[in-house]
Amino acid sequence: MPCQIPCPYQQCTRTFMLQGHLTKHIKPLFRSPSPSLGNNFDDPPSPPSYRSSPSPSPPPSPPMDRFNFHPFLTGEKCDKDGNALPPGAPPEPLPEVENPWAPFQDEIAYRLADLVFKKVEMSQPNIDELLDLWCLDVQRRFGGDSGPFGTHGDLLETIDSIQDGSAPWQCFQTEIEENLPVNAPEWRKTSYQVWYRDPDTVIANMLSNPDFAKDFDAAPYVHIGKDGKRCWSDFMSGNYSFRHATQIYEDPETGGENVAGAMYCLIILGADKTTVSVATGHVEYHPLYLSIGNLHNSARRGHRNGVIPIGFLAIPKADRKYNNDNNFRIFKKRLYHSSLVSILSSLRPAMTTPVVRQCPDGYFRRIIYDLAAFIADYPEQVMLAGIVQGWCCRCTAHFSDLDGTGEPRTREWVNTLFNHYQGEPGVLWDNYGIDDDVLPFTHYFPRANIHEILTADLLHQVIKGCFKDMIVEWVVSYLTLEHGEARAKEILDEVDHRISVVPSFPGLRRFPHGCHFKQWTGDDSKALMKVFLPAILEYIPYEMSRCISSFLDFCYLVRRNDFTTDTIAEIQAAIHSFHHYREIFISTGVREHFSIPRMHSITHYPALILDFAAPNGVCSSITESRHITAMLLTNQRLDKLAALRAMLVERKLMPPLKTPPPPDPFDTEVDERGQETRYTASSGYPRSLEPLAAHVQQSELPALTRQFLYEQTTGMSSDDVDLEDCPEIFGFDQVQFYALSDNAGIHGMHRERIRCTPSWYGQERRDTVAVVIDDTVPGFRGMSAARVHLFFSFKYQDNVYPCALVHWFNTYGRSQDPNTGLWIVRPAYHDSLIHLDTLLRGVHLIPNYGPRPLNRAVKFYHSLDAFSAYYVDRLADYHANEILF
Repeated sequence: MPCQIPCPYQQCTRTFMLQGHLTKHIKPLFRSPSPSLGNNFDDPPSPPSYRSSPSPSPPPSPPMDRFNFHPFLTGEKCDKDGNALPPGAPPEPLPEVENPWAPFQDEIAYRLADLVFKKVEMSQPNIDELLDLWCLDVQRRFGGDSGPFGTHGDLLETIDSIQDGSAPWQCFQTEIEENLPVNAPEWRKTSYQVWYRDPDTVIANMLSNPDFAKDFDAAPYVHIGKDGKRCWSDFMSGNYSFRHATQIYEDPETGGENVAGAMYCLIILGADKTTVSVATGHVEYHPLYLSIGNLHNSARRGHRNGVIPIGFLAIPKADRKYNNDNNFRIFKKRLYHSSLVSILSSLRPAMTTPVVRQCPDGYFRRIIYDLAAFIADYPEQVMLAGIVQGWCCRCTAHFSDLDGTGEPRTREWVNTLFNHYQGEPGVLWDNYGIDDDVLPFTHYFPRANIHEILTADLLHQVIKGCFKDMIVEWVVSYLTLEHGEARAKEILDEVDHRISVVPSFPGLRRFPHGCHFKQWTGDDSKALMKVFLPAILEYIPYEMSRCISSFLDFCYLVRRNDFTTDTIAEIQAAIHSFHHYREIFISTGVREHFSIPRMHSITHYPALILDFAAPNGVCSSITESRHITAMLLTNQRLDKLAALRAMLVERKLMPPLKTPPPPDPFDTEVDERGQETRYTASSGYPRSLEPLAAHVQQSELPALTRQFLYEQTTGMSSDDVDLEDCPEIFGFDQVQFYALSDNAGIHGMHRERIRCTPSWYGQERRDTVAVVIDDTVPGFRGMSAARVHLFFSFKYQDNVYPCALVHWFNTYGRSQDPNTGLWIVRPAYHDSLIHLDTLLRGVHLIPNYGPRPLNRAVKFYHSLDAFSAYYVDRLADYHANEILF
């Protein structure tokens, strides 16, 4: 049932340690609890109860996250023979080996191979030259006769002999039809090669990789947050894993005691036909990838061998006259699905009977496999699902009316239609969008429904699909229809200039030439989303700007790492708003309809998040990023080196891949939550207030410092206090740059560097920040924007006061701008001193450009001084999007 709950934003994760620093400005941020959608698995936890006692009762313990694991497929630990281990039993120790670096001679040989083959990707002639120089040095200095390897061939042969992570490539040939006529086309008389690796071996290697020990779930679970609301993040927290684990246990033939206590291993596949043009001419290839849902999304996105190429599907070629030939189309689809069935056939036995495998934590478990997800763009989804181009792969919505959603397509529903309309393919094709010439590969595996396991595709459906290919193109079409082609080009040139002058911000890509790209990439689209709307605003109607704003809200929401019931409600509200305002493109003549499969797909995102959790863990950008290593022998060698390194890490001979950053050379303070607050001292500044005021051209600095100190020491405002009554200081510790740290969701810390320097790549750099003014008010209503002109600290009565001299911006209006959904601020023309604890984070300001063309002399480093109003950009990053509402 669709959620009808309002859309409160998530709670800000930043907290402050004040300890009496500032009473009138800052307290820990909090928000009132929001209504919950509830869940189907458990009720929210009850508050703890405490016994009464004569002494004062201790404060209640803070609420804790709760994880309700699946009651039957629990991932119980066992020995290598499948026998259950007693509670607390340690995993089997690593076997003793004479040379842990084997097959390499020693650590130097391994590290050299890892460097030249994996990290540097050095060419074979260069490897030979390096080894020759190494050998010459050894001979002259030490009287030896060789280096770690003789030639590049010796190095590669040693890599190939690594046993860890070995999954050799194999090949099978397709069979040619018998009794073909003499004049049969060449594509029917050709036997195609399909290269693959045994997926069971690949999964066993992935499961035994100790590098994943802390990024791994052994059982499906329901995550209940501290507020009692359901949460979704990693794949195993989704409804799909819990639901299918129950189906496996309840299966009357293969479930019950046969699978009780087993570990549910969800298989994630991905395929993406692509073209390689670097050094190979123009070659198409069709890699097939594999991962498992037990890995956390961060491990899958981090490319730490969490996504492995397991096959290269055949790509039949034919003369141009066969481009629209129906028989050739059917042949390609049947070859595609039969190849998938053959490659995955080794997994079928363990889909009903558990097998024993070692897991990343060193323990053995009984494993049962299940096809859980398939990552693909829309053309590949059409081939996978056996549907007609233009229809939805997941639901029965008619291709001519994709504004809403239909009933889910199921395996049983398709079989029923096949049986009922046998011999009437036209009915299935025209009325149901089913291609009866294709039987999806999932029909050959237990429980699998191809329509259910097709995942969301942020890259092709949202980022490049809806935003770049539709919204941006539709805006350009509108400008052409409204103003004519010549004037539209002038407007687009002005928009490009506006985008090019957007102020710098950490992590924000600059567009020196606007958005006039010859070829867009996914990164181009993601970066342009952050700055596009303010630049185009003056040239489009209100409804169009609201349409873009609603879509950007949706885009940022679905790209989060963590979801709650509130987030799902926000996503549904953003979709509803987008559908409402997109009608402007029809009324202005840009579009005739919105029956577009990729745009229709966003209506499925709330349900897909409930099933598979965060979409960024199953996005095609993950498989695309593996294209460069998806070569047969190269990829196998990389896997072997990675597997050997993981074993060396386990034996404490190599540092972990996720090594923490080295200690900072400057002072570091670590608070109780593990966040780092870094102060970077600067030289060349005076060491007393009066000269410093002159140096930074702020004559009021001494007075502002005294007023600031009065507020810090008394906890009262200095507005009505004479300056003579304020404490006086005579020196200070240091002028600083300041690096602010902040949480980024539940999975770690985000570090953000705020810069304040008179010269940054030849230009002045004074960043803007969000300062909390009233902690009782949520979102930007309780904040103000300011521009930092100086960071420094001073000592008074043995207390150190880190502070910032800021120039304020006043908020314009009591709510967001209705056109953009962004707050507007204006320069306030007054400065003050604030404690660093009042800084929440950096904030990005985008100019309110106004209706007039910009002076071409304006550059991005002028922008924060050149305009009378600015938008507070909550699209700058995910954290800003969550809190600046």
